[in-house]
Order: sequence, then structure tokens, then C-alpha cells
Amino acid sequence: MKKLFSLILALLMLSSVILLSACSSSAADHDDAQENDNEPAGFQGEVNVYNWGEYIDPGDDSGVDVVAEFEKKYHIKVNMTNFETNEELYNVLTNSNSTYDVIFPSDYMVSRLREEGLLAKIDFDNIPNYQYIDERFRNMAYDPTNEYSVPYSWNFVAIGYNTDMIEEGSVTGFKDLWDPAYKEDGILMFNNSRDAMAIAMQLCDPPIDPGADSFTREDIDRATEKLIEQKSVLKKYVMDQVFVEMEQNQSAICTYYAGDIWTMMQNNESLDYCLPEEGSNIFNDAMCIPANCKNKENAELFINFMCEPEIAALNSEYITYGTPNTAALELIDEEMLSSELLNPPEDYLEKCYTFSNLDDDIYSYMQKRFVEACSASAEVKSIEKKTVDPVDVWTVVVILAAVIIATIVIIVLDIRKAVKNRGRIHKIQ
Repeated sequence: MKKLFSLILALLMLSSVILLSACSSSAADHDDAQENDNEPAGFQGEVNVYNWGEYIDPGDDSGVDVVAEFEKKYHIKVNMTNFETNEELYNVLTNSNSTYDVIFPSDYMVSRLREEGLLAKIDFDNIPNYQYIDERFRNMAYDPTNEYSVPYSWNFVAIGYNTDMIEEGSVTGFKDLWDPAYKEDGILMFNNSRDAMAIAMQLCDPPIDPGADSFTREDIDRATEKLIEQKSVLKKYVMDQVFVEMEQNQSAICTYYAGDIWTMMQNNESLDYCLPEEGSNIFNDAMCIPANCKNKENAELFINFMCEPEIAALNSEYITYGTPNTAALELIDEEMLSSELLNPPEDYLEKCYTFSNLDDDIYSYMQKRFVEACSASAEVKSIEKKTVDPVDVWTVVVILAAVIIATIVIIVLDIRKAVKNRGRIHKIQ
């Protein structure tokens, strides 16, 4: 009985402890709720952003998370989704039920989306920070009336080379990517039809303007022949593999996007760069609003925030691409700003060109010919197209004649031998 009483007493004491703990917890929760009542309200809206991966500063190094700053300032939730290519962006916009409020297409894709009615006009009254966008980046060919896009970043194609393998200052232009002297150490070329064809077009005789609104099949054929000519000295076609090849001293020279070459130089002190004397492709990525967006005012607020000089500077430093924001240039790290790879001189920019959106049939033909240029079959095709030297023709004729005569002589001798031995052959049978 005593043991039973002790057990009951223990249970009562445990119940009391639990009850007191619950009461204390409820009181604490009530106090927290009162404190939360004094904090700003939660998100008051959202904006759905479709962007390249790692294209907005997350604050890892600078300590400023750009998206978090926007959310904190405007109480608008940013739903960020990433794409890898412009084509992926296009397919999602046209073949899925997903809707976005802000997208970041490249120049030629802006043109395509605009022409197909897939973009909404931007109310620039809601984007006062547009005042900081350099005049050079306004009314571009991909948006000539300047109604559908706001430039976000820009860059161009340059040349990187290893000064341990190539004398510093000796590389001057794209033509050096065809130089047999660099074959042994390794020449790298874009594994990208548009960029590779553009470089080849500039080296054709006479040159073809890679920034033209359209091309003929003959233009593409000539560029293809130039790429085939390069194959005898080329190590390989690359895209992202270029970082390993150049940073680890596996190749001597490459052509790639200038901002990425700058990054490679930070990881290998032996690397240097060249602004191609022929001029180069300058490209833009822009911020646009899809025609079917659901939060247009929030989208314009987000675009305007991206154009704030401090924010534009942070993003430019993070992605190591140039910014079209003139006020941001005053805030960018001096080492980056002084590099021609991020801020080329004005006279060089005047030599650059931009890509236009091509008709589907021409673009498909360019793709087809580029694949052929990368394959052995293209070399055979090239040989078949070359004009045959008359001396070579006579050489072939003489050889064929000699073969024919020799064949006739052998046949005649065989016949005579058969006639002479026919009796013996008969006996053997």
C-alpha cells in the first residue's frame, strides 16, 4: 500500500511539472507573438524570375545577397528558377504552363521573342534607374524601338593565350588561331556554331560581316571552308572545358568570352589576353517581361532594383561581365575596371558587332555545316570542291595510261601462254 501511495505521489508530481512547463511555454509563445506583431508584415507579393545560373550576387564574398536585399526592401518574394541555354528558355516559354515575370535572354533571343509577340512592353516610368544605362546599349538591333528590354550585362569574344608557350604580345587577332606554329602546344576553338562561324567569316577573303541581318548559304559555305582549313592545326573544339585546358597549361591559345578569360587569368598567372584586331562579337543579356506575366508592376520594380548602381556593380563583379550601368562603373573594383576585358577602349568597341536573329532555315543550315566542319566528311567534301591543277590532271592521265597498257600486256601474255600450254592442260585434265 505504501509503495502504491508513493507511486501515485510521484505521478502527481510529474503531472505538475509537465503542466507548469506547458504553461511557461504558452506564455513564451504569447510573448513572441506580441513581439512579431511589432515587426513589419510578411511578403506582400511575389515576382517569378527565370535567370541563368549564378547570375546574381548571392553575397558569398561581398556579404550582400542581392535577392535578399530586394525582398527586405520591398517585401516581395522572389521565386528564382534557372535555365542553361536560350533555347531552353524559349521552349519553356512556348511549350509549358510555367509563367514568369522577369527573364534574362541574350540579344538574339530577345529579338526572336519580340518578333513572335512573346514579350510585354515595359513601362519605363517605373524604371527611373534606366537613366544610368549607357547610350551605346540603347536601341540595339534586337530591340530597335527600345520598348521590350533593359540591358543587364555585356561581354565580347576575346583571345586568351599562355605566355609560357607563346611570346607575350605576339598574338594579335583571330588569324593566330590558324597559325601552325601553335599547333604543338594546342589551339582551342569554340564548339558553338554561331561563335565559330562568326570568327571564320571575318577571316574569309573577302570578309563576311558576322553582324549582318541575314546570310546566304554561300556565306555559310565559305565560313565552313575556313573552319575546315583550321582543322589541320586545331587541338579540339571546346566550351566549358576551356577552363581546365588553359588554367592547367594543357593548351596554348583559345578564343572565349572575355569575362571568362579574365577569370582564367586570376587562376593562372601565365595567361594573357588579346583584343582581336579584326573586331569581335559583343553580346548583351537583357531583362525582359514575358507577355503572359502575372506580376508586371513587381517585375518592373525588380528590374529597376537591378539597375541601382550599387546593385549593378555587385552583380558585375560577381559574374565578371561588363555592366551597361555608367554609375556602377564608379563603384567596381579598380583591378577589374582597369582591365580591357571588362572595359575595352571606345575605339575598340566601335569595331565590334552584334548577332541578329537568323531565319530558321539559315540557322539550321549553319548548324548542319558546322557539324560537317567538325567531322572528317567535311574534309572530303572540301577536297571535292577544290579546283584541280592541270599538271595534276596530266599526271593522273599518264598513270592511268601506264596502268591500262600494263594490264593489256599482261592479258596478251596470259592468252599466249594459255594457247601454248593448252595441250598440256588437256592432258592434265
